Amino acid sequence: MQEEELKAYWKTVVDTIQEGVMIVDPGGAIVAVNQALTELTGFAADELVGRSCSTLNCATCRAKRDQEGRHWCSLFEQGRMNKQRCAVLRRDGRYVQVLKNASVLKNDAGVVIGGVETLTDISGLLERDTAIEAFRRELSGRDTFHGMVGRSAAMQRVYDLIDNAADSAAPLAIYGESGAGKELVAKAVHERGKRSDHPYIKVNCAALNEALLESELFGHVRGAFTGAHQGRIGRFEAANGGSIFLDEIGDLPMVTQVKLLRVLEEKVIERVGDNQSIPVDVRIITATNRNLQDMVREGTFRQDLYYRINVIPVTIPPLRERTPDVPLLAESFFRTLQLKSGKDIRSISRQAMDLLMAYSWPGNVRELRSTFEYAFVTCQTTSIEPEDLPAAMLQAQTVVKGPVAGAARQYSGDREQRRKQELIKALQEAEGNQSRAAEILGISRVTVWNRMKRYGLRAIRQVTE
Repeated sequence: MQEEELKAYWKTVVDTIQEGVMIVDPGGAIVAVNQALTELTGFAADELVGRSCSTLNCATCRAKRDQEGRHWCSLFEQGRMNKQRCAVLRRDGRYVQVLKNASVLKNDAGVVIGGVETLTDISGLLERDTAIEAFRRELSGRDTFHGMVGRSAAMQRVYDLIDNAADSAAPLAIYGESGAGKELVAKAVHERGKRSDHPYIKVNCAALNEALLESELFGHVRGAFTGAHQGRIGRFEAANGGSIFLDEIGDLPMVTQVKLLRVLEEKVIERVGDNQSIPVDVRIITATNRNLQDMVREGTFRQDLYYRINVIPVTIPPLRERTPDVPLLAESFFRTLQLKSGKDIRSISRQAMDLLMAYSWPGNVRELRSTFEYAFVTCQTTSIEPEDLPAAMLQAQTVVKGPVAGAARQYSGDREQRRKQELIKALQEAEGNQSRAAEILGISRVTVWNRMKRYGLRAIRQVTE
């Protein structure tokens, strides 16, 4: 293709570019723009060409003339500009956030003859980031505790225990089913305590074989084993002054259990291949979904180690035992995925929520999160419906409660009746005190009042007599 033909096609080529393109002369006058730039700014091409590029009022533009009138913009002095965020003025008076890249244009003699800028509209990305941050702030101040979502009485007890145990240096053991949120509890204990400014190190005891695990925990010296070409510190040394979280402690080999017991009792470690004791000051937090007492009886877990790590036990209730938290968790996952996916899904239908409430959640919070990730893939409307949920969940409800739609209606009625009875019982226990009843149920006083109104409990004597 000849140079003349290239010039003839140049306008077509530039107009296919999605970013706005603008060419200016050394004096700042706009020479040419592409179609994307006119759409971005709202100006027609003939309204821009010939005018100063200051028409767009970009905050990053800096006028800078020398004695001969050159370098109209600092761009011509610097030569280029990369990924500069700025706002440009549209024809309708609004500003649009853009990402700007620019470079000078030179002729064959090296003389600057102009400049070219590309403008990428990032306002949509910024709006999404702002929405995510606003949602994060909203969650952080409501029904959450260090990333854990829930206001049920069971979770309130966990939060209280975390607060009480945070400043202690005693070992803390976290028990709970897989997916219940044990790692979040461990992180919360560290963040609430006096060691929060020091390292927090996590080790999954089930992820490494026995040989690697010992080196990972305590470090090794050069030549300690084949491949140990140089020494390295272990996780305990790395966590010195802070906390170490030993996840899946029930999978710790017996040999390593003995060494961990010494760390707990003497506050020292020895690197693999060395006999020099190294003092460490580390708070040990452990977690498991196994029954350590059964393992002690079976001889697979040391009894003395069990008593040393179980000084402060914390048990995370499974999701099926804190059903009131399901809507809160569902809203959290829904809003997060709504923002991240960009799909026009606006709500969760009542039937779908009824199924979520009725399900037993063997995989706990992790399974609920995965359920919403699946639903956002399958949902083709503006609302998540029962058919958008995983097939295994629908089959489980069909087996236990009959057809899905009937199960949802039945559960809705059962749930309301159960809530009414729970409210009456709580009010009786609180002797009619609505604030105390709210604490018993793990809900707000306003919710208690609304439910009393909904169920026709308009006088305190109706529940205290």
